Amino acid sequence: MMIFKKAIPRRTFLRGFGTALALPLLEGMVPAFSATRALAAKSPTRLSFVYVPNGIIMDKWTPTAEGSAFELPLTLEPLAAFRDHFLVLTGLNHDTADPLPGEGEVAPHDRASASYLTGVHAKREGQAGTSVDQIAAQEFGKHTQLASLELGLDANDVIGQCERNWNCAFRHTLSWRTPTTPLPIENQPRAIFERLFGDSSSTDPVERRARIRRDASILDSITQAATYLMTELGPRDRSKVTEYLDAIRDIERRIQAAEEQASRELPIVDRPPGAPARFDDYAKLMFDLQVLAFQCDMTRVITFMMGREQSDRTYREIGIPDAHHPLSHHQNDPDKIAKVTQINLFHAKIFAYYLEKLKSTPDGDGSLFDHSMILYGSGISDGNQHLHQNLPALLAGGASGRLKGGRHLRYSNDTPMSNLFLTMLDKLDIPVENFGDSTGKLELLSVA
Repeated sequence: MMIFKKAIPRRTFLRGFGTALALPLLEGMVPAFSATRALAAKSPTRLSFVYVPNGIIMDKWTPTAEGSAFELPLTLEPLAAFRDHFLVLTGLNHDTADPLPGEGEVAPHDRASASYLTGVHAKREGQAGTSVDQIAAQEFGKHTQLASLELGLDANDVIGQCERNWNCAFRHTLSWRTPTTPLPIENQPRAIFERLFGDSSSTDPVERRARIRRDASILDSITQAATYLMTELGPRDRSKVTEYLDAIRDIERRIQAAEEQASRELPIVDRPPGAPARFDDYAKLMFDLQVLAFQCDMTRVITFMMGREQSDRTYREIGIPDAHHPLSHHQNDPDKIAKVTQINLFHAKIFAYYLEKLKSTPDGDGSLFDHSMILYGSGISDGNQHLHQNLPALLAGGASGRLKGGRHLRYSNDTPMSNLFLTMLDKLDIPVENFGDSTGKLELLSVA
């Protein structure tokens, strides 16, 4: 390791034409022999929410045993490598997603999205509550270029009224900056890439493709700066920067390949340029972008919708040509239940890819996984009945040493999901007195 008497600034950027790449935490960013070295090198904790739509077949999700002796049910088997590093939480409810007396069963899917991160009863015209991710973003955003990212795999260009004349904003986002300010998701990989690593002079897809053809790679413009920086770094930091730049170049290559394929094979498509045709390729690309955003500390809060409620996406990659939402109303048909289970399993496999990417990405004295808190779940449990009780919830990551995994925790049936969010904020050193319909913090989430 090289010894630096003068540290490289923590917020060092490699700058090129229209490009500024933030670097991950390097050894050279902290002065050697400094009394504050350990504190300065401490990595921040990241907060990630991953949402899946239309409910889950709960008996294939919920472990039978409680505590640390539980066995993984079918849907969680893809996460076996992380068994000791996540909590399965059973019994958490969003009663605020249920209709008020006299309203009737209206908009159960829009209600599920609206209440998921807010814990409040949404109003039809477009009012919910400040979401938990945005409470965290208000604090973490003081230290990052982007306060938060709101991402998804579905188009969000529908406006006006959706399910039973409810505001479409409920369906297309989980994040609310204020009770009346929803934050729309971004589903175009190219737009996300440019937001993280470079400016775009135009939002027109045709002009953007023309610019992409002119520029072989966004990294080409910073080659000189990167070469100079390498001379100032030790071997381990040089290796870390090289891997980081290679990851960025690989993501850019995949985006360009997807754009070229879309332009060649489907001149007129509903899918935006840069979105791979296969669902798993698309989701993995979006997860890779999230890992990079965390790695270079551009943001510490990301919300990702793998699908919006009432999604009619088909999954031909796994042999299911049926639309997801109608399948979720299975009416106890074994064939439909089996297909929904396969979709749930497919989602879990892709989520496992994300966890592995976080685990394999060095960050300070550990990995991004060690320094993250990741919630995976849905705002509906039983899609057939539109139940908002006993929701599927899996909390993964080390949370910078504040989370002990390897357990299935069951709570009483009247426990609000908001209690989990209250507890998560507390673990992030963002204490609030209450959140949504919370009644108190959950127990047994700390490292023993």
